[in-house]
This record gives sequence, structure tokens and C-alpha cells, in this order.
Amino acid sequence: MLPDFPDLPPDRQDMVTCSVAAAIAYQVPVNIMLAVAEKEAGKPGLWMRNRNGTYDVGALQFNTAYLRELSRFGIEPGHVAAEGCFAYKLAAWRIRGHLRSDAGDVWTRVANYHSRTPRYNARYRYDLRRKAAIWVRWLDRNFVTHSVNLSELSPATWAKGSVAP
Repeated sequence: MLPDFPDLPPDRQDMVTCSVAAAIAYQVPVNIMLAVAEKEAGKPGLWMRNRNGTYDVGALQFNTAYLRELSRFGIEPGHVAAEGCFAYKLAAWRIRGHLRSDAGDVWTRVANYHSRTPRYNARYRYDLRRKAAIWVRWLDRNFVTHSVNLSELSPATWAKGSVAP
């Protein structure tokens, strides 16, 4: 069963569920994945034509230029345009690649998802940082996001009564 977040409209609940799952699967910070999903603001089935003749497709507005190289794995534009979490997973996979391989700070790397052109990257990066900060606060309100000290997990600690099992 999917979680219910009463502070979010239904369409945003799907975005959160898919973003969190994709972030975990591809080891992308959850607040960053949520910020990208919000910034892209696509919808299943949406195709937006770009000036260069490519299209941005689906919920995460994945560019068709990247889909050409992924076709060898059987990934087609229709898969990315469809409802469900596949578009989020594909975006998280690509963001992870930027985080691991690109130059610059983390925000520049993530903004490369949108554009490597400095002026477009800078605009995207600025908005992304603002959105990511808002999502951190939302995540802290709705999820357990803090680590537990390993010593607190030891049965010896439970016996002392400091932490209940």
C-alpha cells in the first residue's frame, strides 16, 4: 500500500512515492530527486518540443537525445511517457551518472540533468537548491531520516533500560 500524505494533493503523492523509490534505488539524495521532479513538472504522456528538435518526455521531462543511446536496452520514448515510476527511475539513473562523473559542485552536477550550458544550468541550479531545501523540511516532518547510533541497537543497551526494544 502506498503511503498517504494528507498535506499533498493526489498527483504530488505519486510524485513523492516514485521519487523516493527512485532515489533509494539509485543512491540519489531524496530531497534532490524530489526537487528535480518538482522542477521538471511534467506529466505522464507529455511531450514538449525543444528548439533543437528533441523532445522532453513524461513526468521527468527526459530528453529524447538520451533515449537514442538507451534504445539498445529496449528503452523507448513510450516507456518514459507512461504512467508509473519508470520515468523517475530513469531520471535518478541519469542524475546518479552526473553526480558520479561530472565536474563542479553537487548542484551544478545535478543541474546538468537540465542543461550543461552555464546560463541555463545556473538558473536551474538556483531554483533546484531552493526546492531541495523545502523538501528537506517536508521529509523531516514525514519520514524518519536520522541515523541511529549502533550502540543503541545493542541488546546490552536495552538491558540497561536506556532504549526499549
